[in-house]
Amino acid sequence: MWDTQEAIVFCLAAGAVVRLIAPLLQHKSTDPAVVVVDEAGKFVVSLCSGHTGGADKLTLLVAQLLGATPVLTGASSSLGLPAVDILGVPFGWQKGVGDWTKVSAIVARQDAVEVIQESGSTLWQQVFKFATSASPQAKVWITHRTPRGDDTLQVCWHPRVLWVGIGCERGTPKETITQAITQVCLANNLAENAIAGIATIDIKADEVGLIELCQERNLPLRTFTAKVLNSISVPNPSPVVAAEVGTPSVAEAAAMSAAQVDSLVVTKQIYKSQGAVTVAIAQAEREYTNRNGKLFLVGTGPGKLDQITPAAQNAISSADVVIGYELYIDLIKPLLQPQQIIEALPITQERQRAERAIELANWGLTVAVVSSGDSGIYGMAGLVMEQLQATGWDGKTPSIQVFPGITALQAAAARVGTPLMHDFCAISLSDLLTPWEAIEKRLTAAAQADFITALYNPKSQTRTQQFATACAIFLKYRNPNTPVAIVRSAYRDNEQIILTTLDKLLDTPVDMLTTVLIGNQSTRTHHNWMITPRGYLGFGDSD
Repeated sequence: MWDTQEAIVFCLAAGAVVRLIAPLLQHKSTDPAVVVVDEAGKFVVSLCSGHTGGADKLTLLVAQLLGATPVLTGASSSLGLPAVDILGVPFGWQKGVGDWTKVSAIVARQDAVEVIQESGSTLWQQVFKFATSASPQAKVWITHRTPRGDDTLQVCWHPRVLWVGIGCERGTPKETITQAITQVCLANNLAENAIAGIATIDIKADEVGLIELCQERNLPLRTFTAKVLNSISVPNPSPVVAAEVGTPSVAEAAAMSAAQVDSLVVTKQIYKSQGAVTVAIAQAEREYTNRNGKLFLVGTGPGKLDQITPAAQNAISSADVVIGYELYIDLIKPLLQPQQIIEALPITQERQRAERAIELANWGLTVAVVSSGDSGIYGMAGLVMEQLQATGWDGKTPSIQVFPGITALQAAAARVGTPLMHDFCAISLSDLLTPWEAIEKRLTAAAQADFITALYNPKSQTRTQQFATACAIFLKYRNPNTPVAIVRSAYRDNEQIILTTLDKLLDTPVDMLTTVLIGNQSTRTHHNWMITPRGYLGFGDSD
């Protein structure tokens, strides 16, 4: 069990857990995350493999679900800082050489560190802020190369940006291919940990040596047809290769095709030993994460944390990236983690948010897109799904999970009583994406059909006439004394609630944070409550 699990959660006394696991502990880079929950469920302790194994992150998630207090004892965690040894994890970077323990201690002390980045994403800069000076105590390399040695303490992260193109004779053993790659990398000061994958022609898809190499190193094997490879302009085409396989280049063209670039960092090199191997290497602009991306479409309800479902809270806290409108990001700040990338965009940039989320998920990250209320009701979920469909999404990758939330109309109704006890509908008065003619038809139909009606987005600073028109339509078909509830920012600190009647609705200020609930012919008010009977026969309806 110890060797096969990524994490273990114990509900025991910490001392008992220590005695149980002590003989099994080997190294934090290989030990599973160990988390301890006290029997009363009040405290959750990250016991070992906090950073590298993910025990700290798991502790926060478990504590959040239990409503318990998380206990993190690592130096970085106590300061609210992400640890340098998890900096590249979301992007699939590989750890290279270095004294990780000593450099982590220097970072935790907030001593000066020099960062040298030669490849890979810069998104980490949103999370990690290193102290700097002219005399750094340590260096952090982010490179596809083997870093230069000096007297300074250093560690190295390797973004997986190198695509190795391979051409080989049939039956070339794995060991020969491995030796060829190692020799080429050494000769060109390239780190093998920075290899993203192997690329070759499709007729080599069943080459045993290549398959075994990729399985051993957990590398993808990408193959291309001769037609595709023939379309790539390469430095060293070969008429002999063209005559044999239908393209003048396999290694160079395959490397460039896999990396999606038009140049090479290493042109083809031929290695001979128990068969001939041709190696070429291209560098991709974006690293290979070796992860399947996920999109969490999360409804946060009115905004109070205790009204966000536990599943939605967990989705937000466990994501690599959280994207949303600035106000919604502020409301969920207690759920956000130190290592997360947070992208808060203005209210008018919904499509940009959707496109950004899809881009990052396609790259392999787990992205939570947050909306107030329910994300599938006037929220971001629909827009994200539309954008995915437009890009030819296969319905599987990236994977999608939708986490429902308390809608604005539900929250508003709960604050004023039971106005939604009979048939109801919701209509948005925003005509940014819907023609006003269509909205007007729906308003008329709802008013005529006596639906209890929730009006979303009733008025903005520049859009005022629509609300007046909606009121006029309802007054045409409803009694002027029909009860109406106006609820602004339900359950938030600046909540405002007004009960009025349809004929006085225009006298009440409303804005984009307001939900308006218009009752039906049976709705009535009782003291400060709004009540709609379950049926038109009145309160005496049986169950």
